Amino acid sequence: MSDKKRVLILCTGNSARSQMAEGLLRHDAGERFDVESAGTKASSVRREAITVMSELGIDISGQRSKNVDEFEGQRFDYVITVCDNARETCPVFFGAAEKLHHSFDDPPAPLAGTDDERMTVFRRVRDELRAYLRDFSSRLA
Repeated sequence: MSDKKRVLILCTGNSARSQMAEGLLRHDAGERFDVESAGTKASSVRREAITVMSELGIDISGQRSKNVDEFEGQRFDYVITVCDNARETCPVFFGAAEKLHHSFDDPPAPLAGTDDERMTVFRRVRDELRAYLRDFSSRLA
């Protein structure tokens, strides 16, 4: 039996914020946490998220967008919502899991703004997620 704490990170589409958060926490504290991510309306992993994570040497290209229903009945120690919509619609079946919330900006859609403008937002959100997750993991040390 693993001593690792189980963490589920939720967002709406499981396409950017929660995917980046999954990769970051796994990379930075994977020896302490088993990390999954899911969405209330799963879609696909955004190429921009893959790109900005690869800039840090973190490969999330093998991750897939998952619906939160895939985790029904599983036990988690922490459920972290990273957008307001996920917090409001988060299923209650996670029982005793400690629920944490911090809303991060939703990176712009593929046709919104220039590539440079979108990538700037993705990088900012990635860095904000990393700071939040480092604080989360350090509080549990």
